[in-house]
Amino acid sequence: MRKIIAATFVSLDGVMQAPGGPEEDPVGGFEFGGWTFHYFDEVAGEAMGELFSKPFDLLLGRRTYDIFAAYWPYQKDPIADVFNPATKYVATHRPDTLTWENTKSLGSDIVAALRKLKQEDGPDLLIQGSGELIQTLLANGLIDEIRLMIFPLLLGKGKRLFGDDAMPGTFKLVKSQTSTTGVIMATYVRGGEIKVGSFAQQEPSQAELERRKNWK
Repeated sequence: MRKIIAATFVSLDGVMQAPGGPEEDPVGGFEFGGWTFHYFDEVAGEAMGELFSKPFDLLLGRRTYDIFAAYWPYQKDPIADVFNPATKYVATHRPDTLTWENTKSLGSDIVAALRKLKQEDGPDLLIQGSGELIQTLLANGLIDEIRLMIFPLLLGKGKRLFGDDAMPGTFKLVKSQTSTTGVIMATYVRGGEIKVGSFAQQEPSQAELERRKNWK
């Protein structure tokens, strides 16, 4: 069975938009494209290298696909060497415009297509960017592992990693480290259902009972 792994750069306030440069994704008037640039060091580079060291297929939303397809085929570096030959599965309404080598459309039913892919033999499916696609996968409980690089800054407005429609569930932290610039690299895997409890007194005060009544 194949895993779906979401590997994402994210700010402290959850923004994932345009980490690579000002022209990457200025949609919505986003002003801070390239916000990760000055935080990369040897530790972060090694973490990125480890991520791409194992076989994978890429899983991309259409916007991220367009960004990557306009960049990686024209580069000669270790990331291009693994991205270009990898199979790319893309969520798109325009499959006839997919031109990057080894690219396949996920079709009209993305969730069904991914459920089928997960059951097949093959390398894990690695999501890069693709915020809208991630929302769909989180809503359907399809992401098995989340690898975050959490950067120590606040961006305010921008496309966020987590929305309101994610399927509730727990994740377990299985690996973490911190770069010299304060970037936290954390890997989470699914942990099961959410368990709740209460710190409330067994015999709540009259004021507490009134508060509960008012907040219903």
